[in-house]
Amino acid sequence: MLTVEKAFDIRFSEIDMMQVVWHGTYPVYLEDAREAFGNKYGLSYQRYMVESTFAPIVEMKLNYKRPLKYGMKPVVKITYHPTESAKIVFDYEIRDSLTGEVCLTAHTVQVFMDKQYQLLWENPPFYEAWKHKMVELYPQLMAD
Repeated sequence: MLTVEKAFDIRFSEIDMMQVVWHGTYPVYLEDAREAFGNKYGLSYQRYMVESTFAPIVEMKLNYKRPLKYGMKPVVKITYHPTESAKIVFDYEIRDSLTGEVCLTAHTVQVFMDKQYQLLWENPPFYEAWKHKMVELYPQLMAD
């Protein structure tokens, strides 16, 4: 599997009146993970821009397990799930790096659109080439 782990700090501005991370902050942590994934595996946001392609999120599921609190040292892990469909699927796990406890699991699905905001029903050529390259480097990635 293609995965990336990224440690992050919880800023005081991210906690709510219960002194836990506000629920609306978690998508930002997932975004940071997608950016780290793209930078590591050659699928950066700059690449999408160069290719005149958007990849909006059309599905996001968050499953809160334990609260994140100010001062914790969490790690977000992102895992890519290959598919033949014209979409990008990721699963995530945020855990406390000190205890190993899972605080959140999540799932996102992104689709492709052109610069005129038209849905692309097939993988863009650059993404198809990226998938082939990843399978060459990581044969275990053959799509389900």
